[in-house]
Amino acid sequence: MAALPYTCRGAARDGFIGVVTVETHRAIETVWRMESARLIAGLARMVRDVGVAEELAQDALVAALQQWPGEGIPRNPGAWLMAAAKHRALDHLRRNKLLERKHEHLGQEMATRERAVPDFDSLAEDDIGDDLLKLIFTACHPVLTTEGRVALTLRLLGGLSTKEIARAFFVPEATMAQRIVRAKRVLADNRVPFETPRGDEIAVRLGSVLEVVYLIFNEGYSAAAGDDWMRPALCEEALRLGRVLAGLAPQEPEVHGLVALMEIQASRLRARTGAHGEPVLLLDQDRSRWDWLLIRRGLAALERAQRLTGARGTYVLQASIAACHARARVAEHTDWRQIAELYQELAALTGSPVVELGRAMAVGMAFGPAAGLQVVDGLSEEPALRDSHRLPSVRADLLFKLGRKNEARVEYERAAELALNGTEREMLRKRAKECGEA
Repeated sequence: MAALPYTCRGAARDGFIGVVTVETHRAIETVWRMESARLIAGLARMVRDVGVAEELAQDALVAALQQWPGEGIPRNPGAWLMAAAKHRALDHLRRNKLLERKHEHLGQEMATRERAVPDFDSLAEDDIGDDLLKLIFTACHPVLTTEGRVALTLRLLGGLSTKEIARAFFVPEATMAQRIVRAKRVLADNRVPFETPRGDEIAVRLGSVLEVVYLIFNEGYSAAAGDDWMRPALCEEALRLGRVLAGLAPQEPEVHGLVALMEIQASRLRARTGAHGEPVLLLDQDRSRWDWLLIRRGLAALERAQRLTGARGTYVLQASIAACHARARVAEHTDWRQIAELYQELAALTGSPVVELGRAMAVGMAFGPAAGLQVVDGLSEEPALRDSHRLPSVRADLLFKLGRKNEARVEYERAAELALNGTEREMLRKRAKECGEA
């Protein structure tokens, strides 16, 4: 059972939830997961500060923990939480307004951020979709570090506790707590407005949002560190965020492209491990274990994206590559020439050495390992790949196919030394051993 956010644990220490039954506790956790993003988004519109909004939302949650065990869970618990939170938000705003009047009376200038006096009547009107979109753009603001954006997005939009986020990214809870606090402080210090960007700014900001969502998905799909090969809960959270974003920005092709990419990749999760939890790579997977409902959803999202744009962006191209794999019922039917062409287009668009490495793998499958090795060897001096296990791993695969087993073994061993994920490290060591036995 997932942990409730820190405020609730503090409430428990103060004796507020000592009589909460297991069933009520689970119900409150479920409601929080479902409603916290909407709650924080609506409050942030009122108070114009996501940090304060989160505190007010958790105040409402503590009120639920106090009242629901005795009164019963409301018929519409989300609306109950929103009403309780808005009552606290209005008190907060009235206190600020009173403080401003006192300062004016004393002839003092406010040293804090400028804040317009709210129209209390209009604050009762909800526009949840617009508020959620603003919250997403705020949590993923480029002024924050990548780590800060990811942590804040999972905290505010995912409803995850600090402990859960820390565990997912294999860092101490204190470190993750500092990241979240620092991110909220940076937003406040930079006076980042709670709004949806307009005009030319939306493209830059949307790119940041999509990057964060995909980073979350990738960490779940192939964990960068630790011993877990995958963390499916992060994939599910990223998919949820992507679907929400697609509903809020239906005319943005790259949003649908990212959703398509994640749906198709997530369809393989069950097939990515064997009977004993060992990794199973794409070409060795039992495709009957793929989730074909997710594949159909992904292909439909890709079709929507392609209808919206003439020029394919990075996520539409990556989804198109994933779709080539998804359409092949057996690995031998994969259209590797088309995949190589898509990688070529993606590499030209991004200039990324990692993408070029993917192209090398596709070229090796389409035109033979010698052709793929030629592409890989052209990447040997790339700074972005120098400390990554990916380059020697791909090179080892191609050398093995060419029958150059001793060279392949050296590359597999080097890749194993560089790999941060324990499961992947063991897989590379096993392959190195197989080279000696071949």
